[in-house]
Amino acid sequence: MNFEGKNILVVGGTSGVGLSLVKILNTNDATVYVISRSEPDNLVEGVKYLQADITGTLDAIAGFLPDELHGMVYSVGSINLKPFTRLTEEDFLNDYRINVLGAARIIQQSLKQLKNAGSASVVLISSVAAKTGMPYHASIAAAKGAVEGLALSLAAELAANQIRVNVVAPSLTNTPLAQNLLNTPEKREASAKRHPLAKYGQPEDISNAISFLLSDESSWITGQVIGVDGGLGKLKTI
Repeated sequence: MNFEGKNILVVGGTSGVGLSLVKILNTNDATVYVISRSEPDNLVEGVKYLQADITGTLDAIAGFLPDELHGMVYSVGSINLKPFTRLTEEDFLNDYRINVLGAARIIQQSLKQLKNAGSASVVLISSVAAKTGMPYHASIAAAKGAVEGLALSLAAELAANQIRVNVVAPSLTNTPLAQNLLNTPEKREASAKRHPLAKYGQPEDISNAISFLLSDESSWITGQVIGVDGGLGKLKTI
């Protein structure tokens, strides 16, 4: 995949899947723009960076983005696993703000630049839990289900502008966000066994799929939710 001459925005591009994606894009000659809440100490050389909280004011973004934006990825999320009886209204609202409203706001902020590119790709991140019932996932599954609904609606609305919108839905992936779920050998073994392919995800598993959806090789793909989940979302092997 060659991204030479293409401008790609990665929101949340300083950690986990987002950082892995930035490295792939940078290696393949993209001009990469990164927005994250915390200033990184590991920013990839040559990447353009803006520190901003996506749930706060976005005034600085207009002056940060280039005139044309060929791709945008919203790699921001949350893992809020609690019994339903312990979930508060604020839990639901916070997961919605981070996962859904954050994505909607940054797409609105960058829509002019995406249209200017003539052909562009937007990729959002859902979760296997949005369509696979799992205990303790009520709040995050509800939010990620909304992400999928947002993406499908935008894919229809923006098709006339040659803007493709797709979703990648991972299962548990070895990132800082999931560290509490994978911080002992026992947890890692149990998590691997839950998946038909007998392993949990690595950031590159997800970022490679996102890279494909950003590339010209996927130019006839839009409105899709693609599971990158070791088979967990579709297969029953035991």
